[in-house]
Amino acid sequence: MKKQSNLSRLMGYAGGYRYFTYASWVLAALSALVALVPFWYIWKIVREVLATAPDFSAARHLAHNGWMAVASAVLSVLIYIAGLMCSHISAFRVAANIRRAAMHHIVKLPLGFAESFGSGKLRKIVNESSAATETYLAHQLPDKSAAIATPVGLLALLLIFDWRLGLLSLVPVVLGFAIMMSMTGAKMRQKMQEYQNALDDMSNEAVEYVRGIPVVKTFGQTVFSFRKFKDSIDRYGTWVIAYTRQLRGPMLCYTAAINSVFAFLIAAGLLFTRGGVSGNFLLNLIFYIIITPVISVTLTKIMFQSENAMIVDDALQRIDSVLELSPLSRPAAPEHPMDASVELECVSYSYGGGKNAIEQVSLRIEAGQTVAFVGPSGGGKTTLANLVSRFFDPQSGRVLIGGVDVRNIEKRELMDTVSFVFQNSRLIKASVLDNVRLGRPDATREQVINALRAAQCMDIVEKLPHGIDTVIGSRGIYLSGGEQQRIAIARVLLKDAPIVILDEATAFADPDNEARVQAAFNELTRGKTVIMIAHRLSTVVSADRIFVLQDGRILQSGTCDELIRSGGLFSQMWSDYQTSVRWKVAKEVSE
Repeated sequence: MKKQSNLSRLMGYAGGYRYFTYASWVLAALSALVALVPFWYIWKIVREVLATAPDFSAARHLAHNGWMAVASAVLSVLIYIAGLMCSHISAFRVAANIRRAAMHHIVKLPLGFAESFGSGKLRKIVNESSAATETYLAHQLPDKSAAIATPVGLLALLLIFDWRLGLLSLVPVVLGFAIMMSMTGAKMRQKMQEYQNALDDMSNEAVEYVRGIPVVKTFGQTVFSFRKFKDSIDRYGTWVIAYTRQLRGPMLCYTAAINSVFAFLIAAGLLFTRGGVSGNFLLNLIFYIIITPVISVTLTKIMFQSENAMIVDDALQRIDSVLELSPLSRPAAPEHPMDASVELECVSYSYGGGKNAIEQVSLRIEAGQTVAFVGPSGGGKTTLANLVSRFFDPQSGRVLIGGVDVRNIEKRELMDTVSFVFQNSRLIKASVLDNVRLGRPDATREQVINALRAAQCMDIVEKLPHGIDTVIGSRGIYLSGGEQQRIAIARVLLKDAPIVILDEATAFADPDNEARVQAAFNELTRGKTVIMIAHRLSTVVSADRIFVLQDGRILQSGTCDELIRSGGLFSQMWSDYQTSVRWKVAKEVSE
């Protein structure tokens, strides 16, 4: 199957607006041809001046030709502006449609996609790659049309007056074009892709660095502790410097070639006037000296057109890298969970790289039961929780809710069945009311207030200038991590899903907020199936069942007392935890 050209794809996004794009090409080309008309009038002015010298009073048409040159130049500008208006109407529609298509596809992807793909990289693709197509259609394609029309008109002008001078004027064009082709071939396309990759990496690491600034301030770490971010900057700098040095020689030769037309014209003037200078030859020589700078401008535009086409090609490939990702499958015949039980049957999952993050895990959680996942970091606790809420689909095995494979449950019903409270819950820049309503958009104001009260948030609401209508993030209205967590819990309470997943949700809360958050949890988890991901073992003591994970496998399971008595990894973790608690108390007393 023949691959569709980039322009055809862009016109597909334009729909009926593509005719504005076509019109912009015609208008830009017409503008370029009209822009050459003033040179014709300048030639007539010079001819009249030379013919009447030294009695310039006999030159009767200078003003007329001058005004005609000005009028032609103004007309050229007006036609070009009309062309740009047409191109922008189409370009903005294309960019908007590309972003819309990308975002519509992203919402169909697994919920964990953004985390694995990289939020900085994803933001750059959606925003900057679509913006590259807008620039290409709005400016570069009309300029390309003008750059094609200009040489055609120039060629006619160069050969009409003196074909010898015209051919000599084309020699630098041939040299410049040959050098330009050496810089804009397949190798340049590869370099452009490497450049965009370096920018993507730096953008992605920058986002992660900014998110980690609280850790830097808390623990007094330097920027060098964020080695990946610094390394991405170093790699980008090294690449850019090496690439610039590589193109330094060809670019110098290209600039010298396209600006050497005067040298050729002067040499021709000396050669062709050995037998004397005629008025007609002098007229043509002056005219060529005036018009030939247009050649260098046109060649430079053509060179940048080649580079810009590569940028758009790379931008579309990056957009395709998102659009080609497989969305979550939708059930042909949706099923409904019978209860709030959760079961995993021989589940395995890998993030790539060969090693499974989860390896053949099987477990069952009864409806209304509270269980905890504990174990060393990287053991697979969060991955298991993500699979239950269908952030990803397992590569093998099944995840069942209420006896139904999660892949056979409609997305909206699954989201209404499972709620997730993260370590670091984020609020949007909106009112407290709207933030809580994200859990259930049709909730009444009274229901939102009841959820805030149950989540221990009324002390937060009372100190805000406009209560629940206060917009968070505006005019200095900010909440602490623990306060944001309580608002997020109110959102989950309002949603009232039968299954709740808590991913170390008190990790960033201060002691006062932690007590309130725990009280909110007691309200949130009443009568629910609860899955806790815990690092602090004090939070799992009362769990109905604890699953101990290491290297993607379940090593132990049972109640807290059973696991302590049985020895093994949990017993060692509990011993280490008790030692750390005693050490903290002893340290505080000694101080």
